[in-house]
Amino acid sequence: MQAPADEATPSTSAVDGIDTGAVAATPKHLSDLSFDQLPLHPALQDGLQRLGFGHCTPIQAATLPLALNGQDVAGQAQTGTGKTAAFLLATMHHLLTQPRAGDEGQPRAFMLAPTRELALQIYNDAMAIGGTTGLKMTVVYGGTGYDSQRNALTAGVDILIGTPGRLIDYFKQGVYALKNVEVLVLDEADRMFDLGFIADIRYLMRRMPHPSARLNMLFSATLSHRVLELAYEHMNNPTRIEIEPEQVTAERVQQSLIHVGNDDKLPLLVGLLRHHAPSRTMIFLNTKRGAEEVELALNANGFKSATLSGDVPQNKREKLLEQFKSGELPIMVATDVAARGLHITGVTHVINYDLPQDAQDYVHRIGRTARAGASGDAISLCCETWVYSLPDIEKLIGMRIPTRADAMDLMPPDYVPTKLPRRERSGRPGGGRPGGGRGRPPPRSNSTRPRR
Repeated sequence: MQAPADEATPSTSAVDGIDTGAVAATPKHLSDLSFDQLPLHPALQDGLQRLGFGHCTPIQAATLPLALNGQDVAGQAQTGTGKTAAFLLATMHHLLTQPRAGDEGQPRAFMLAPTRELALQIYNDAMAIGGTTGLKMTVVYGGTGYDSQRNALTAGVDILIGTPGRLIDYFKQGVYALKNVEVLVLDEADRMFDLGFIADIRYLMRRMPHPSARLNMLFSATLSHRVLELAYEHMNNPTRIEIEPEQVTAERVQQSLIHVGNDDKLPLLVGLLRHHAPSRTMIFLNTKRGAEEVELALNANGFKSATLSGDVPQNKREKLLEQFKSGELPIMVATDVAARGLHITGVTHVINYDLPQDAQDYVHRIGRTARAGASGDAISLCCETWVYSLPDIEKLIGMRIPTRADAMDLMPPDYVPTKLPRRERSGRPGGGRPGGGRGRPPPRSNSTRPRR
């Protein structure tokens, strides 16, 4: 649970955004409200003390008093600010202080997440906080463990966490019921819309008790009109909480930009990694094929790396994440499947090998570093293909990203060129380049995005 001892950062837990340091002064990223000032169930207070948790983050301080009092909340805050712990504590407190009103073994709390990684992270955080409370917790998601997950549900559950597809599958089979749900949590609501899950979400919500008969919590990086419409349709007059940072991106992220030609991107990336020698780095690309090409090049040039994308089998994805968290795998090459919900401490560098088409994805990507009060570097390579995304990104974050002028100094003289095996290469014109031609820009519409 503790950050590595050699990191010069505040002591933090893997649980999203909660401080573990027993320090005299409250760290800047935390509020003045301590957990022991909240009317949490004694079992939860004991768990927080055992883990060494101290003060709330701003989103926790704003939402926990309301949720503990039974009020619905719709919360907005930056990624990595403690949203997960906020709704987990409120949910567990409700279940521990209110008697079960429905059928034994049926879920009392229902938590929806847009991705498998986020669902699994919520479950791990739930076990870390409330593993000794006696509450039965289960996570279900596609890609693996169909029978084992089904058996866990059949054995009985208090808190059910999962992704929409697998949850609907088991529900239609009658493996569990929704009529006893007392707490509903919708995490990363804006992402649900982006991934096309909103019809599934409404399907599940309409089969639960009336919103007035349950506690509802919605959390999102943005409270857009469509997210708020969902909140007011399926929640009981929620209190809207917005934690606005002084700037859109985390202030402890050192951002920089390097203009580079397409043909020089891979050598420059190798030179950057040799120059910075980062201990834990995430490299983001817009396409799965591009990620595979970068992984091949890095491994050929002496850097141990692996790709995390939507095509990687779930059991392998989980293994790669564990290796990355433990430090066994120093470099993770990823598409935007890893841009949200992964709470990994100690990420020193985020490199945007491709500038994202959606400016919001830039914020989420670089939010993988500088979490829970730590600092980090975010370096973006601005090439001919993706340069068209730059104006929208700088408009969103309200600043010009500082440009580095040392690109040529970083180019390695001994770079080993690589090429994907022919069977893995795309047959599209332009070698699979987004946009389909030589140097043509990708589509600008948000509704036409590369597959992840």
